[in-house]
Amino acid sequence: MTDADAAAPGIQLVTIFHNPGCSKSRGALDMLNERSVDYRVVDYLVSPPSRETLTMIVSKLVDPAPELIRTTDERFIELGVDPSACRSAEEVIAFLLVHPDLMQRPIVVAGDRAVIARPIERLAEVLDGL
Repeated sequence: MTDADAAAPGIQLVTIFHNPGCSKSRGALDMLNERSVDYRVVDYLVSPPSRETLTMIVSKLVDPAPELIRTTDERFIELGVDPSACRSAEEVIAFLLVHPDLMQRPIVVAGDRAVIARPIERLAEVLDGL
C-alpha cells in the first residue's frame, strides 16, 4: 500500500515509516509481507512527518523518545548537537521536525503501539497483538 491508501472500516492498518535505502527498513517490509499484514508505507524522507504525526509516534512508542534520533549517525555528529539536548518528547519532536533524515528507521505503528524495528524481530512486539 502507499501513504495515500486508507484502511477499510474494521481493518487494523499498520504504518511503517520507511527509508528505502535502509536494509533494516526493507527487511521490515519483507516481514510485513511474509505475515500478510495490511500496511501503508510512509517514505519519511519524501514526506517528512508533521508535528502531529511525530507526537502520535512518541505517544505510542514502546521505546524512550530519545531513541527516535540517530545520535550515532555521522550527520548528527557533524551538526554538533549535544544528545542531552534531545531528552524530552518535545525536544525530540522539535529536532525531528528540522532533521527528519535523522529519525530512526523503520518505525512501525500498529494500533496503540509503535516500535523502532531494529532489529526487525522487534516487529513482533506490535504485530503479535493484531
